[in-house]
Amino acid sequence: MPLFGKKDTNKKIKKDGKDDRSPSVEDKYILKDLLGTGAFSEVRLAESKEKPGQMFAVKIIDKKALKGKEDSLENEIKVLRRLTHPNIVQLLETFEDKHKVYLVMELVTGGELFDRIVEKGSYTEKDASGLIRQVLEAVDYMHEQGVVHRDLKPENLLYYSPDEDSKIMISDFGLSKMEDSGIMATACGTPGYVAPEVLAQKPYGKAVDVWSIGVISYILLCGYPPFYDENDANLFAQILRGEFEFDSPYWDDISASAKDFIGKLMCVNVEERYTCKQALAHPWISGNAASNKNIHGTVSEQLKKNFAKSRWKQAYHAATVIRQMQRLALNSGQQQQQQESTGSIGPSSGNPMQYREQSQVSYNQHMEPSPPPSSNLSN
Repeated sequence: MPLFGKKDTNKKIKKDGKDDRSPSVEDKYILKDLLGTGAFSEVRLAESKEKPGQMFAVKIIDKKALKGKEDSLENEIKVLRRLTHPNIVQLLETFEDKHKVYLVMELVTGGELFDRIVEKGSYTEKDASGLIRQVLEAVDYMHEQGVVHRDLKPENLLYYSPDEDSKIMISDFGLSKMEDSGIMATACGTPGYVAPEVLAQKPYGKAVDVWSIGVISYILLCGYPPFYDENDANLFAQILRGEFEFDSPYWDDISASAKDFIGKLMCVNVEERYTCKQALAHPWISGNAASNKNIHGTVSEQLKKNFAKSRWKQAYHAATVIRQMQRLALNSGQQQQQQESTGSIGPSSGNPMQYREQSQVSYNQHMEPSPPPSSNLSN
């Protein structure tokens, strides 16, 4: 579909002189509750008209608000169409009218990464290793396709479903780029997760994603970020030098293998930094080096302290949406009664477990971590 009013060379004119119009989003979907909002867009729950009961997320972009940034959206669409992987949120189809562009996305309902960890009763290195393995596999696939995400962070890692064994999904490709030339130089990403070479305004490539995965791995094992300073200049100086510590007592029970793994990913020297494939072969990921000791108490406490501000403030009352959809799924025999209590959010017919539910949606949100644990403990 041509975006932003560009000429559609495939449009056919019927003999009676009328356009053979492409279907609109309303022709194929019933747009329902608001799930979230962003600077240029909103995301709505949508139900398929062709297959009632199947639910999706539709990202609706206002062309007027996006004026001057059309290339960025076209790039995001181009990238998403190129990617099909079980751990990447799928773009299914696109629509456009005079004022808006509609991206129909796979719907995921498991919630945000950190929330799930906090809610768990038990959490180990082995759990963290399993999460990072899924992220590495997805990013390795992206890199093989010539795509660099450039903004990997915990907010962009979502659980597919509320199931205990749910897989993790990568979302938000707004800053991703196809690495056709082999290198890039545009500074972008989220402070705290961005690689040193990006801050140094040097040409960079796929290795920036590996650095970000290293930062995420660090947080998953202690609950606070490796780099922190209220002053951005100081924060950037820390990152440029690769200055981070495995502070006691928070890292006392973490294995040497985990620390080695993080060091291999958060290596300032790009030539020495691991690739995704090398990281996947590390014993902490592929072997039995990850500890089974329960670290939930300390990690969840620090996550709550340090990442409370990273909650998606605009986030569409996600918990309410999910609870409503789960009730519909569990009580399909009482569908009428559920619709009375939950409004229009449920499926009109069909198997209620068909839908790809979701608690997704935060487009280009920036994390604002609190000071690291030493500061928090002094309060």
